[in-house]
Amino acid sequence: MQPNHVRRVRRAFETGTYRLTHHAETEREDDAITIEELEDALCSPDLELLEDYPEDPRGTSALFLGFTHTGAPIHAVLGLTRPEVVVVTVYRPDPMLWYNWRRRIWE
Repeated sequence: MQPNHVRRVRRAFETGTYRLTHHAETEREDDAITIEELEDALCSPDLELLEDYPEDPRGTSALFLGFTHTGAPIHAVLGLTRPEVVVVTVYRPDPMLWYNWRRRIWE
C-alpha cells in the first residue's frame, strides 16, 4: 500500500482538485452523503487506505475510509491515474458487511 496515496487524496480534497463520476454522484445521493461530508471524511487526519488496486485495468485506484467530524464512516473508491483524483464510487459502509469499517466480513 502506498502512504503517498493518502497524502495525495487529502491534498486533492483540501484544494478541490477532484471530480466525481456519474456513478459516484448517484451513490452519494442514494446514501445522502453531502459534498461537505465527503470532503470532511477525505481530508481527515484519520484517512486510511484500505485496499490498493494498482492493477485495475482502468488505472490505479484504491478504497479509502474516512470519518466525518461527527464520526460517520465513509468509503470511497478513488481513481489515482489522472492529475485530479476521481471519485469512482462513495458510500456509507454497511455494518453487516464490514468489520470495524475496515475488513469485509466474508474475508
